Amino acid sequence: MKKLILAVFVAMVFTNVYSQRQGGFRVGLDLGYTFPSDGGGGILFSIEPKYNIKENMNVGLRIGAAAMIRDIQDNGDGNTTSAKVSANGSYVATYDYYFNAAGKSFVPYIGGGVGYYSIANVEIDDTNESDQIAIDATGKMGALVRGGFEWGKFRMGLEYNLVPESNLQNINGDNIGTVSNAYLGVHLGFYVGGGKWRN
Repeated sequence: MKKLILAVFVAMVFTNVYSQRQGGFRVGLDLGYTFPSDGGGGILFSIEPKYNIKENMNVGLRIGAAAMIRDIQDNGDGNTTSAKVSANGSYVATYDYYFNAAGKSFVPYIGGGVGYYSIANVEIDDTNESDQIAIDATGKMGALVRGGFEWGKFRMGLEYNLVPESNLQNINGDNIGTVSNAYLGVHLGFYVGGGKWRN
């Protein structure tokens, strides 16, 4: 009887360690680079707790930050200036689908999500008008689409964050144009818990 209990315990441990478990809980950490749609660049960081609703599907909450230097074009007049670093936050409910096959540790995935993006209020020195321009810091509802692969416990992917535009305002608070908040992210990371891709 003791041998049977020991065998069942070993089998359970092996399954938990070497396969993605339905009902498992995991946490992912990602670090990467951003490409704002209007130009510029920066870094991103996110932490994402997830729950495996099936062996090839999970849902989660991505809590992220993206610090970017952005190129701002004032009201379509062709004058472009670089803004100071802006740190945008995001809280996005996510869903991922995995194309896993038995015995494989390399697993492609696609996914998406919807959530809230906070926008940093950044002041820009406009050298052409000797004035200051600011980005309206009102938060936005947005979405993301993403894809990539996991290999063992490691993860690499691309994501595009679709965030509505913000208004550009002068020193008096008047709207003088708009600026894009959308950006592409390339990230590399890992996760803990939830099992590892391999049956």
